[in-house]
Order: sequence, then C-alpha cells, then structure tokens
Amino acid sequence: MKDFYIRDCAQHENQTITTTFVVASKQIKPKKTGDLYIALTLADRTGQIEAKVWDNVHEVIDAFEQDDFVKVKGLINKYNNRFQLTVHKMRKCEEQEVDFSDYLPKTDKDVDLLWQTLREFVDSFQNEQLRALIQAFMADPEIEFRYKNAPAAKSLHHAFVGGLLDHVVSLFKSCDLVSRNYPQIDRDLLMSGAFLHDIGKLYELSYSRSISYTTSGQLLGHMIIELEMLHAKIALVPGFSDELKILLEHMIISHHGHYEFGSPKLPMFPEALMLHYLDDLDSKMESMRAQFEREAESDEPWAGYNPSLGRPLLNVKKFLAKKKEKEEKEKEAAAAVSVKC
Repeated sequence: MKDFYIRDCAQHENQTITTTFVVASKQIKPKKTGDLYIALTLADRTGQIEAKVWDNVHEVIDAFEQDDFVKVKGLINKYNNRFQLTVHKMRKCEEQEVDFSDYLPKTDKDVDLLWQTLREFVDSFQNEQLRALIQAFMADPEIEFRYKNAPAAKSLHHAFVGGLLDHVVSLFKSCDLVSRNYPQIDRDLLMSGAFLHDIGKLYELSYSRSISYTTSGQLLGHMIIELEMLHAKIALVPGFSDELKILLEHMIISHHGHYEFGSPKLPMFPEALMLHYLDDLDSKMESMRAQFEREAESDEPWAGYNPSLGRPLLNVKKFLAKKKEKEEKEKEAAAAVSVKC
C-alpha cells in the first residue's frame, strides 16, 4: 500500500514527497525558451494532481507513457489554489511493484444490489414500450458488465469504478420522488432518460488503470454514442413509437442543459428539463461529498477550493461542531469563575 495519496496534499504542502502514481495523461510542451517540458496528470484512487517536469526532460521523455505506473520524487505546492507537483526525479515502475487497488477508485456500494434496484424501478414502468426498451439494454450482458463498472466522468463527479451505476440509481430515486410532486410529469419517460443520459460513457471512457477517454470518446463524445446505442435497441422492440423515440433523443442531447456545457439543444419539455436539473444536482452533491471526504482529517469547517464548482466549500457539520465546542468552553469557563467566587 502507498504511504502517500493525493488526498494528503494539504498535509504535505511545500514538502518533497516520494511515491508512486499512474500516469493519467502525458503531454510534451514547449517552454517560452523553446526547450521542452512534460505536463502530466498523475492519479491514485483518491484523485488526480497536475505535475510538471521542467528539468532533465531528455532523461525521462521516452521512459514512460500514459497508463504506466511511475515512481516520483517531487515538491507539492499550490498554484491558482490547486495543488500541483514539481517533479525532480521519476522512473517507470513494473506491475509487480504496485498494488492496482491503490490507483483506481471504486464505489464502496454493492453493484449487484444497485443493478437490482434499477431493475425493480424499470419493472414498475407502466409504459410497456419504455419498459421493453430499457429491459433490452439491461438484458445485454456486455452492457450490464460495463454499466456496473464504468465511471460517470473523468474527474468532475462519480469518477470511480461503478460511478455511473451509483449516479443513475441516485437519479432514479430522485426522479421517483420528484415526479410524485409534479403529477404532470411522465415518470417512465423521465426514468428512461435517466437510464440513457450517460450510457454512452460505457464506451467513451476507459478505466483499466486510470480514467481516460477512448478514441471514440474523443472523436464522438457520449451523446453521439448514446444515440447509436438507442437506435440499435429500439430496433429490437417491435412497433416502438416514433414519438417516444424523438423524446428520448431530445433528452439525451439536451441533458447538459446549456449550449456552453455541450448541449446541442436546450431542454424543451418538462421531463427533459427535470432530467437536466436532477442530473446537475446529483453531480454537484457528489462533488461536494467527495471533497469533504478527501479533507475528512481536517478540523477546519472550510474545505479547499472546488475547481468544478468554482468556489470554496463550507462543511456545515464541522462549522456547527466548532460553534458547539466554543459554547461548551464558554460554559466551562463561566462555571470555573462562579466556583472561585
């Protein structure tokens, strides 16, 4: 087991550390002088960190590639409120030197139980065509295997093995609750959109050692992949409604909610809009949860800057605990004074 993880950066700021990582990305870039440097994203099961190799680049430039394990000696510091690593020395590690479980984060939930939860929701659909469509996806052994293992994102939220399934089960629960409050919502359509909205990530992302993009993920993106998958499964459902098909297609291509976030279309009907907001909410809640978990050992109520949310985060439990601790100390001090009197 490693003795340093990326979550430990705050305790080692401005210190030199020696440890192992997996290379999530590697780029060779020119300095202003024309000399080369190496820009890296290094990862372990607790997160990712940007790293730079400024000196002796020629000694290591061909010594490792993306997805290799490397042993690194370098300085942890902060730049623009984010930790980074300035690499002094590094070498490629052989697989027998490392424990794979140290490098790729994984959900702590039972994926078979999560999958069964999805199945029970789908079995409850009243719309026979939507139920048959989603069951066709779930009956595909390759899709089941990938769905149980795929992350939901490269880094922003649920970025761990099993993250997509974890995210979608959470979405299903939210869809079920919120649709009860809005009776005009088609629950089955909303949940079908939730099941399909990120299913292209089964093929957009690779996650054998680190989470990265596949060639089809880079060239097409998950929305295009999802449309192809949707059309293939619809062909297996006799007489599937053209109207339902276009509604599902719209939910897929609009679920990011904004043009600037990669949506070709804005959500234009209630189920599409609700899917966007519930998806966005679940993503942000997970991003906050993960950051509080990474900084669990700190007593400070303010967590570090969250780059995906663009703000620092307040841990309310720690904030209220500090207030309670202060009140108790004041009571103890007042009691001590009264005894003296």
